[in-house]
Amino acid sequence: MSSQAHITSVRPRAAIEGGRITIEGTGFVVDGPTLPQVWIGEERARVVFASSTAIGVIVPVLQEGGRAAVRVEGVSRDTGEVDIAAPFATGLHQVDNPAFDAEGNLYVTYSGTRGQEVPVSIFRVRPNGTRETFLSGIVNPTSMAVDPEGRLYVSSRFEGTVYRVADDGSLAPFATDLGVACGLAFSPDGTLFVGDRSGTIFKVDRQGHALAFATLPPSVAAFHLALAPDGALHVTAPTLSAYDAIYRIEADGAVSVRYEGFGRPQGIAVDRAGTLFVVEALAGSSGLYRLTPNGLPELVLSGPNLIGVAFDPRGGYVVCSNETAYRFSER
Repeated sequence: MSSQAHITSVRPRAAIEGGRITIEGTGFVVDGPTLPQVWIGEERARVVFASSTAIGVIVPVLQEGGRAAVRVEGVSRDTGEVDIAAPFATGLHQVDNPAFDAEGNLYVTYSGTRGQEVPVSIFRVRPNGTRETFLSGIVNPTSMAVDPEGRLYVSSRFEGTVYRVADDGSLAPFATDLGVACGLAFSPDGTLFVGDRSGTIFKVDRQGHALAFATLPPSVAAFHLALAPDGALHVTAPTLSAYDAIYRIEADGAVSVRYEGFGRPQGIAVDRAGTLFVVEALAGSSGLYRLTPNGLPELVLSGPNLIGVAFDPRGGYVVCSNETAYRFSER
């Protein structure tokens, strides 16, 4: 490697195992018989492309998460850094966002195949990583949300029902006849929005009475919902199209397109600062994206097969695939 080679940046700055990051710099020697070797932490990373100014690699499996040094063979003076998350909870079947309560407990699901009643519907993961059975008895638990009073709600796409969950894990139906009930989101006044993936967004009052609020194209997977600080509801709904939209729904039910360049957008959430984040699940582009003020997405985390994201009200966040949740410290 040339003595003039330098690492200038690594992007994105966060990843999970199997994610793809790009090491940017100058003077990388790529015209020899082999490509330069790259290490993340103590593990060698697989190089997937290389030029004199950029090297793309796949993040290997690391024993521990946290900040890891990124080194390129022959570049002795410079290293980059990437924030890697180790698995926080495994053995899941997550089909939407996980959910945090005010104490920092994380709720994750085992949703199962259609009509399958699994032994545990929802697990609770304590901030120290201890996982415990929280409740059973919901067929195909799908989406979760916490209301302004701190109570957990969960939808069943099989039953078309949203349940309210007590602190002890007991549950009671809150709203019914909601089609293929998927995404959930609460407004500050306690109004619940429910996405029926066949094409309807329902608005549910505090007594559980539901009215059709807006209509969208049906989804082949699920509706995912998030409420922005300005009161607008945002929805992703994967279809069979080459590109799918993020929809914005105003308080009067008027629907517009916020962005339409994603290939398979899924989980969607708003952080403590009011910024909207979207999980893109399209192979080759999978990761967590932040929607910038100009409306364009910025990749902030790379990882394969991601489904959902949730922000801890006390700081930090979790991204999850179908089977695993990964936790990151505060950004």
